[in-house]
Amino acid sequence: MAKTKLTKTVNSIFEQIRRIDEKGNEYWSAREFAKALEYVEYRNFIPTINRAKEACLNSGLTITDHFVDINEMIIVGKGAERQVDSIKLSRYACYLIVQNADPSKEVIALGQTYFAVQTRMQEIKRMQEYNALTSENEKRLFLRNELRRHNSQLADTAHNAGVIDAIDYAIFQNFGYKGLYGGLDAKAIHGKKQLKKSQNILDHMGSTELAANLFRATQTEEKLRRENIKGKQKANQTHYEVGTKVRKTIKDLGGTMPEDLPTAESIKKLEQKEKKKLNKG
Repeated sequence: MAKTKLTKTVNSIFEQIRRIDEKGNEYWSAREFAKALEYVEYRNFIPTINRAKEACLNSGLTITDHFVDINEMIIVGKGAERQVDSIKLSRYACYLIVQNADPSKEVIALGQTYFAVQTRMQEIKRMQEYNALTSENEKRLFLRNELRRHNSQLADTAHNAGVIDAIDYAIFQNFGYKGLYGGLDAKAIHGKKQLKKSQNILDHMGSTELAANLFRATQTEEKLRRENIKGKQKANQTHYEVGTKVRKTIKDLGGTMPEDLPTAESIKKLEQKEKKKLNKG
């Protein structure tokens, strides 16, 4: 089968098995997804799911937001039905799964491309949403959510590059901060911003600072992936170099250095207000 035809077939399969729940959210059934990825037996698919869950956890996200245990009915001999365990997968969960599946299968490579393209299309739509926002609070909420998502993808990409342990990832993140913040690591930024140790730096950034960090995260992820960078030291250096280039761009444009931008109130308060509005609606 020609590659173009195969690509269309695989894309069609992923679209065909995409489901919509009662709240209008899209998801994929783990059992159907396993078949689409050519796993003969579901039990052989479980280790891949577990690796994807680990990547999700390492990214700082809640596993149950993307991998929800469910029960499904399957048809067995002579049309009878039997209840089996399955998992409700988000699009991001599917993305993590294909990143952690057997790369020797052509369908896996095509699946990686499919979910990468779909993710990019969603990003474009999100930027259109961002351009329509008017208030600083709206922009902060939008960019903070984007940064959460891209930091999780960056963590996954860094993991593939060799940044495995939590301590290694903390060091990797500090290299990015040092590049963007003129040599300041996370601890030094806390001090500069007069934040407590327990406070998350990202939760106290205004939209301008969040945008700079979002650019740092997305460009580092793309560079690690594009150049197939391997090894902790090379990954750390890449993150530092990208951070430095983002800082230089800010300087060339006459912008304020990120460490000199004002400390914003915790975004948690804004998120709580937004949640109350949604509940009332």
